Amino acid sequence: MPSAPKWVFDVFDRLLSAKSLSMITTKVDYLSETIKRIQFSGNFKDVHVGMGSFIDFRVSDTDARRYTISYVDTTNGLLELIVHLHGNAPGSCFMDSLGVGDDVHINPPRAYNYYDSSVEKYVIFGDETSLALVCSFLPVLTQHQHSFQFYLELDEENHHIPNLLQLKNYAVFSKNGSFSNENWISALPLVQSPEWQQANFILTGNAQSVRTFRKVLKGKSKGKIVSHGYWLQGKKGL
Repeated sequence: MPSAPKWVFDVFDRLLSAKSLSMITTKVDYLSETIKRIQFSGNFKDVHVGMGSFIDFRVSDTDARRYTISYVDTTNGLLELIVHLHGNAPGSCFMDSLGVGDDVHINPPRAYNYYDSSVEKYVIFGDETSLALVCSFLPVLTQHQHSFQFYLELDEENHHIPNLLQLKNYAVFSKNGSFSNENWISALPLVQSPEWQQANFILTGNAQSVRTFRKVLKGKSKGKIVSHGYWLQGKKGL
């Protein structure tokens, strides 16, 4: 429910008030003009957060937006988001406005079941909106010695971000429409390689790119394909 009348969100807030958590913004970093890393402190000891867990923020009277948690330390009460700021969209304006000392009330994080420990290989595709997901996956994939590749479709100004975030095994692609081209995707070495045919593919970010990539993989991959378009050009609040 990305958008709804104010009274609907007011009712939900009242119903869920007993479960709500309070966080204080403790640190903000602009990694680029459009990528912001935000750290919060709070009591997260009773909160279960796994890879892909997310929080729904009420970003205005009539809008809610979903953000993936990039890092959590329940012992020390720290939680981190990496958010994409794009124009005057409600979520972007809300996240851009957050500064140190701001108090934010949220409902408990919820999980999205992306991960299967029995799978040997993972490929995660996405864009700026997927950076938090990638960061949440990296330590677990490394710790459990999975083979993995991150494919990231980024604006030119953000090509340095994966290195800044100390990601590993990543390839950066420019946003030039390539991932809307089935033939181009089919020719990618990773798609052609028998070594990666058993991998699990997690496709996120631009819904058009996700759809095209998934269509190609369905004819080539023997592994599980999880697709989750975070946004679509011209579509509000996807």
